[in-house]
Amino acid sequence: MSFDQTDEEIISIYKNGDREVFKKLIDKYTQPLFNFIAHLDRENASDILQEVFIKVWKNIKKFDEKKSSFKTWIFIIAKNTAFDFLRKRKNILFSDLEKEEGLENFSESVPDEAILPDEVLSKIEDSEYLNKILNQLPAHYKMILIFHYQDEMTFDEIGKILNKPLNTVKSYHHRAILELRKMIK
Repeated sequence: MSFDQTDEEIISIYKNGDREVFKKLIDKYTQPLFNFIAHLDRENASDILQEVFIKVWKNIKKFDEKKSSFKTWIFIIAKNTAFDFLRKRKNILFSDLEKEEGLENFSESVPDEAILPDEVLSKIEDSEYLNKILNQLPAHYKMILIFHYQDEMTFDEIGKILNKPLNTVKSYHHRAILELRKMIK
């Protein structure tokens, strides 16, 4: 699906009174948000996604493009909504999600150029197997891989969504790739 207007243009049109244009944002972000949420809770992904769009609709007038991109803003809302939903059901340990890990070693934040992450992921062709492996990773590693490879976000965007410094996101990514490499050998 092609979108001829930027998110910010659509939001400006919406703020100027055209309420129908909000559907363009829903059409553009339904699949990426659903995919992200489904990795956290497939069974309730539709309900969580609906709640995300309700929150976006209620708060869109507060969106400030000077503070972040709309994509970052909507994924932050999706992450927080999914976590709130999961917290209520106690399906995951949030200490894993919110734990701030320091860099024990500078070399951990330097990318490993021996094997590229997409080469590791390309070795896993079966999506069920990939999901099984991803579910074994700590939640913060899993989210970074999903955001980066599935949703094609930059590490900077991921850092803003997860409220983590850029180097921490890079470090988590590197560690996630190392864990994946161990699991598929």
